[in-house]
Amino acid sequence: MKNKKIHQGQVIGTGEKVFNAGMAILGIVISLVVLYPIYYVLIASLSQPYYVENGDVMFAIRHFTLASYKEAIKKSGIWLAYGNTIFYTVAGVVVNMLFTTTMAYALSKKKLVFRKFFTLFTIFTMWFNAGIIPMYLTFKDFSLLNTRTAIILGFAINTYNLIIMKSFFEQLPEALEEAAFIDGANHIITFFKIYLPLSKPALATVGLFYAINRWNSYFWAMQLLNDDRKAPLQVLLKKMIVDRVANASEAAIVTQNSLSSPTTVIYAMIIIAIVPMLIVFPFVQKYFKTGVTVGGVKG
Repeated sequence: MKNKKIHQGQVIGTGEKVFNAGMAILGIVISLVVLYPIYYVLIASLSQPYYVENGDVMFAIRHFTLASYKEAIKKSGIWLAYGNTIFYTVAGVVVNMLFTTTMAYALSKKKLVFRKFFTLFTIFTMWFNAGIIPMYLTFKDFSLLNTRTAIILGFAINTYNLIIMKSFFEQLPEALEEAAFIDGANHIITFFKIYLPLSKPALATVGLFYAINRWNSYFWAMQLLNDDRKAPLQVLLKKMIVDRVANASEAAIVTQNSLSSPTTVIYAMIIIAIVPMLIVFPFVQKYFKTGVTVGGVKG
């Protein structure tokens, strides 16, 4: 068979090989574009500010120094803000997963009364929402302003993540549930003893989505919290960036002897802020593909 060969039981032509090579190259290019900003922030945080401010740091560290990290970890309120971020992320993900999985389990049951209505009503929220001002007024009416409860319970369910869990639950054999009911189990036992243990890929994927969103979120924390002692790290970082822009003239006084500057300290804080997510991701990566693709299965 000309220009074709058998590979793992499939016929692969020249055109397909060219397409696969092109997609691989495109994937590498996109990865480099996505990863370069993180790489730049890392090398800039480890370089002397004089070279950073003059644009001399592009692909490698210039005059290695940890001074920016020393300044960052001594920043007023950073560890309190870091602790708040960890608390909001851990507690928030627990709440997210509890609400999302239980609602997804209910919606996955064909015997649920008004199931179609509840499903469409839930999906409706993906395209339409009240907006920022009505949401803020709702928090205010429930006396949730400047409370940790607003951050943790105010964003308990993401519709997209709910659909992923619902689709995954629908792919599990109904025979498992029927066998559990025959053995005397109820829905609560079936949910915790059968459905959750079999849903590790979806749970890991949805949990990662929620964790990243919780860790990086700052907008609503900035709007709802006016006590700096309750603010997460991202709000502190946002304030530092705003102050840096407002005091841009400080860059002009950076010399070759300067070991740190507001810019490099911000870069150091960014690296400190993203390290936990970089550590967590490899542990859930093996579940990621399965969990994401199941969301595309029609339920």
